[in-house]
Amino acid sequence: MQIQDIINELELFAPSALKEDFDNVGLLVGDASHQATGVLITLDLTEAVIDEAIEMECNLIVSHHPIMLSGLKKIIGKNATERMVIKAIQNNIALYASHTNADSVINGVSGKMCEKLGLENCEILSPKKESLLKLVTFAPTEQAEQVREAIFNAGAGHIGNYDACSYNTHGEGTFRAGENANPYVGEKGKIHSEQEVRIETVLPSYLKGRVLSALLKAHPYEEVAYDLYPLANDWHNTGIGMVGDLPDEVDEATFLNRLKNTFKTGCVRYTNLLNKPIKRIALCGGSGSFLLNKAISAKADVFVTGDFKYHQFADAEDRIIIADIGHFESEQYTKEVFFEILTKKFSNFAIHLSKVNTNPVNYL
Repeated sequence: MQIQDIINELELFAPSALKEDFDNVGLLVGDASHQATGVLITLDLTEAVIDEAIEMECNLIVSHHPIMLSGLKKIIGKNATERMVIKAIQNNIALYASHTNADSVINGVSGKMCEKLGLENCEILSPKKESLLKLVTFAPTEQAEQVREAIFNAGAGHIGNYDACSYNTHGEGTFRAGENANPYVGEKGKIHSEQEVRIETVLPSYLKGRVLSALLKAHPYEEVAYDLYPLANDWHNTGIGMVGDLPDEVDEATFLNRLKNTFKTGCVRYTNLLNKPIKRIALCGGSGSFLLNKAISAKADVFVTGDFKYHQFADAEDRIIIADIGHFESEQYTKEVFFEILTKKFSNFAIHLSKVNTNPVNYL
């Protein structure tokens, strides 16, 4: 099995195309064509993690945070990042990161937080906008089914919990083949009428190339007519943060203690208690302060995230409780997300969770 096979499985779960513009994800170091000897999964890359991979004979490290967000101008071992890149290359270890793309899928970083807290009725807190396309194409009636199946198999036609979604209208298409054409039906130089089906479906924009390739391959015509329209719809399968409900209401102190124990944090920083029962919870793994107003609009009782700054706590204005559990603490279970995906697909392969504590923050 090649390293690329493992990467493909991770990309199916959280495509790199879903990353934020500032991010640097995917294969960052190494050759994907090499045979995989083992996978080590970590939240952060440190020199100790690379040493662990060497000891365990793993030649692929999957991390949540990328080893570098911007390019390296020199690799001479002057800092930790350069030393890690050198050591990885010297030991034929590939480095792969799934960062904000893993934040942006419903069962990703924040979804795992929901699972750990036992939340129900979970949904994306801030769905991605303008990430969908509508595809319209026209196929001869007898070949319409094969065209639909091809584009569905390529990833088109998903709406919420449904797949193979399309709208089909029967009509008549006309065309005249030129001298250099090789028409599937009709004759060169004569206008031809054909009973066709107008097929409409939706797809995420990052699948555009794959879906169009499948369409062109499955369609019998040498010149395939199709239209692509950008949609302003929210895409509720992707986005940042999550919101969900506790099975039963609890008081504020009980919930804060549950947070502390569940996420094993040395400190929960929180705003004024409001003396109200806690039921609806908004969450965002990592740095989520920018989602505060989204959490309030979602009528959450508590917003759980990390990295709130001092003055940002005041923005709660007694409308919600902010509970800052720490960046590392909120994302620590992301390792389990990757582990579950890979062990389900490659059940007999050496896939390990790193035992190195990569949290740079300590508590008294």
